[in-house]
Order: sequence, then C-alpha cells, then structure tokens
Amino acid sequence: GLFGVPELSCPEGFQEAQDKALQESEQLVQKACSTPPGPETVMIFDQLSDALCRVADLADFVKIAHPDFAFREAAEEACRNVGTVVEKLNTDVDLCQSLRRLLADEIVMGSLDPETRRVAELFMFDFEISGIHLDEEKRKKAVNLNVRILDLCNEFLTGTHLPNKIDKHVLPEHIRYNFTAEGNYLQIAGLHADCPDDLVREAAYKIFLYPNAEQLSRLEELLASRHSLAQLVGYDTFAHRALQGTMAKDPETVRQFLEKLSDQLSKRTQKDFEMMTKMKMKLNPQNSKLMPWDHPYYSGALRAERYNIDPGLYCPFFSLGACMEGLNSLFSRLLGVSLYAEQTQRGEVWSEDVRKLAVVHETEGLLGYIYCDFFQRPDKPHQDCHFTVRGGRLRENGEYQLPVVVLMLSLPHSTRGAPTLLSPGMMENLFHEMGHAMHSMLGRTRYQHVTGTRCPTDFAEVPSILMEYFANDYRVVNQFARHYKTGQPLPKNMVSRLCESKKVCAAADMQLQVFYAALDQIYHGKHPLKNSTTEILKETQEKVYGLPYVPNTAWQLRFSHLVGYGAKYYSYLMSRAVASMVWKQCFAQDPFDRAMGERYRREMLAHGGGKEPILMVQG
Repeated sequence: GLFGVPELSCPEGFQEAQDKALQESEQLVQKACSTPPGPETVMIFDQLSDALCRVADLADFVKIAHPDFAFREAAEEACRNVGTVVEKLNTDVDLCQSLRRLLADEIVMGSLDPETRRVAELFMFDFEISGIHLDEEKRKKAVNLNVRILDLCNEFLTGTHLPNKIDKHVLPEHIRYNFTAEGNYLQIAGLHADCPDDLVREAAYKIFLYPNAEQLSRLEELLASRHSLAQLVGYDTFAHRALQGTMAKDPETVRQFLEKLSDQLSKRTQKDFEMMTKMKMKLNPQNSKLMPWDHPYYSGALRAERYNIDPGLYCPFFSLGACMEGLNSLFSRLLGVSLYAEQTQRGEVWSEDVRKLAVVHETEGLLGYIYCDFFQRPDKPHQDCHFTVRGGRLRENGEYQLPVVVLMLSLPHSTRGAPTLLSPGMMENLFHEMGHAMHSMLGRTRYQHVTGTRCPTDFAEVPSILMEYFANDYRVVNQFARHYKTGQPLPKNMVSRLCESKKVCAAADMQLQVFYAALDQIYHGKHPLKNSTTEILKETQEKVYGLPYVPNTAWQLRFSHLVGYGAKYYSYLMSRAVASMVWKQCFAQDPFDRAMGERYRREMLAHGGGKEPILMVQG
C-alpha cells in the first residue's frame, strides 16, 4: 500500500482508511470528554489530531500527485470528508469544554511543561477561530462557511491552471507554433515568460490573463466568505484572523513591513526598470516601453548578458547525484545527519522513479523518511513542494512515530548519455525543499500538532530559504559540483559569476513580490472592497509595482497562492529577512560550523511549532 499503509493498495482503500480514522476519532472525542483535566487531555487531543491528519495529509498529497485518476479522485473525496469532520469538531462544545476545564485549572496548568501548555493553547485557538463561543445557529453557519470555503478553494485552484483558448487566426502566423494547437484553436497554458520573442510574451500575457467570468465570481465569493467567517467569529477582517499566532501578529505590522521594504527598494527598482528598458530599446527600438510581460524575460537576459551564466554551462556540474551528495555531506558536517537510499515494497510508491531516503543521525539513529518524487511526468503539477504525510510524535507506548514527508520537484529524466542535470535554479530549489524536509525530520516534538513545519507560515519558510544561502556559497558548492564526465570541479569564477548575477534586477524582482503581498493584504482586509478585484489590482500594481496595468487582464485569477497563503503571502519576504539574519550571524563565517549547526537545531528546528517563533529567532 502507498507509504506502507496496507489499506491503500487500491483507490477504494481510502474509504476504509477514512472510516477507520473517523471511528478512532469518535472514541478519542468520548475519551477527551470524560478525562479529568491534566497533561493526558493534551495527549488525547493530539492523538485525535494525528488520527485525522494521517488520512487528510496523505490524501492531500495523493489528490494532486498520483498518476492514476481513480486514486486522485478517492483521495479528494477523503480530504473533503475528513475536512468536514475537522470543521465540525472545531465547533464541538463538549470537546472544547474538556480543554477549557484544563486551561482554567491554574494548578494543573502551572505543572505543565511549556510545550504542552502551548499545544493546549493552540488547540483552544483552533476552537476560537472556528466560532466555538457562538450560539448553535451561528456555529452551524460557521461550519457551513468553512465547508463552502474549502470547495471554493479547490475550484479556484483548478481555475488558476486552466488554459485559455483562442481562434488561431487572431494570432500572426509566425508565432502560432509557440502554442498547442487544437483544431482551429490555440491553447495558451501559461505566460511563456522566458520566450525571447516580445510578441509571443505579449500574446500569452493578454490571452492567459484574460478574465474568466466564472473564476472571477469564485474569487469574489471566496473573499466574501472568508470575510463573513472572520466577522462571524469575532475578527475585523480575515487578515486579522489569519495573522493571529504568526511572527507578524497583525495586518498593521505586515503593512508597515511591506511599506518599509518598498521604500528601501524604490530607487533600486527604478534603476532596474531603466536597465531593462535600455535593453528592450536595443532589441526592439520601435516598441521600447517596459511592460509587465517584459520583466521576467529582460531581468534574465540582463543577468545572462552581464555574467554569461547560460544554464547549459552549469548543468553538467550539477548532476542530481552530485547535488544529493552535496546535501548529504552538508547535513552530516553541520548536523550529524546522513541520507540513505532504502528499498521500497511493492505498491509503496506511486511511480517507479520515486526514491525513498532514510534520514539517520550519527548517535540518535533513524529520524524519519523522505520520499523523493523528483521527475517530470504527464499530469504532474509543476510546482516544487514539500508535503508532510505523517507527523512525528511520542506515542502512548513510549516509541517515537517517525515523520514521513514527500519532496516533489519537476526534474528532467536522465538520458542514455547523461544523468539528470540540474540548472542552477533547480539546484537552489532542491536545497530549498530539503530545508523543509530537515525541519520535518529534526522538529522532533512530543506532539504531532506542532511537528516540523507545522508552525506559523511566516516562520515555516525560514529553514528552507536559509538553505538557499548555502546553495549560493562557493565553499559549499565547491564540495560537490563536479563535471559528470570529467570529474572536474566547477571553477571558482563560474560560481562567483552565478552569485553576482543573482543581484542583477534583484530589487525589481523583490518589488514584484511586495506587490503580490500587498494585493493579498488588501483582498483580505476591510470588506466590502472599495472596488472590483480587478480595479484593486490595477491601482495596487501602479502604486506598488510601477509597471502599467494591461486592460482586459486579471492576473489575480491566476494567483493560486490566495488559496494556501490567504493574507499570508508576505511570509516569503518576512522569512527571507529572518533567514538572512541567521545566515549572516551564524553561518556566513563558516558554513560547516558544527557547533553553530547544533545551536541552530536546538534553538530553531527542534521545536517545530511548539514554541513562540520570535523566541526561536532570538535564540
């Protein structure tokens, strides 16, 4: 069965796994309600969370990544059913009462260790943001809103990826071959941001971002429902609800952070736009105004021209094997952790090219498993991501439940003549995702509810972004970058060129992220919104980003992060600020400093979400 879960040898097994989890959860709810207040209450709540998450998290991954449609469909159904139960439990008055009794008992609370106390408070917080304090009718309304929001999120997410079709005769003949033909129509499935032909990028931008009425009404309903839910449970806006418990704490802090950042960037961003405009003028004198479809292409072209960093020159030094060796040696020097390939059983993986790694500490032994789903295949989503399939926790019998995660990338397959070769960007992404995986492996908490990356969103990206700093340091890269044919190391000047090139247009690239983060805050701020979502996009784009809005486009309908990062898109930027502090103070002098690695593990990784994030950063 998938991930070694015996029920999951066929799609129908999801029903069985789900029924088992729901049965177990009913028993645990009864147990929680009849147990006198004490540390055992928190244990039972965590078991309950674990029973549901073991199915929901696994299904969350399978529903987007399994090649077999029947498996994907069964997983989607399980996700929905477990999600609905979770929403109901979050408004279960008796269940909440048992936790409230514990929190109200000062003597018992005083005797709990800080992690147990925090986990109890986090569970209470889940009840509160779900509206436990409301009367029965309003609680029902909250559950229904939550379920509706889950559905809208799924529909909106699907809509963000759907291609747009256009009659092929609308486009000039010489650019049609860039798009997939379907009879008399052309399918535009993305922005073609790397295409050197300005016209292709312009056409893709205007067609792919052409507003779709259904998707627009989904987004409007999603934002309105989130707002209603937030107000129903006692918050001013959805952003206020989403930001409670994060490093930022409230929308005001996020607004100040983004404004300060924007002020610091503005002069440099202007310079970047001027450089891109000059380059466009050189290549395209009759049409030199810089447009939104130009930014990604010309910033890349400037980098390449100035530093000659053609990925083709670098790929031969970054074979997948060499990169994995590099990660293994870095983790072993820094943290005493090694990665070992394991044989998988029949039916354990969903594609024969998935590899299973055991993560082993030199004195503590086996820490957990990472399934590496690294290669492209039809129907596989193109995003790189990390999934928790099973959280770590201390079981009732004293054994530790090992964490299981999946890392998903879209690398090219090896060919007859060459292994899988990574571009510098892919190599950096591999390091980034491995940062999440190590957080999952080393965040060995007593409770599954706060294991590994189950921590505030604006802190969760810190360990992964920190890994990008390692991936861009010559001392680290020099350890593993070898030409796959000759074994020759990557010359130092090539690494420094690559690192220098990352600074080209970095301000404009970051300004774009500030714009996305600001847009996300406005959408989840005061309602009713002052204007349509498209009007707000136009206004924010011109104010915060600086490149003109293009009429009849609606980029927000492709903004898939509004689903998983609603009101929290700023997290990437805030995590980067923290990661850069950690790098400068702890690792810039010596990226292999074992004492520092141990301190980083002890202060930051080890707690998962079991400690206030800002205290971890201070430590």
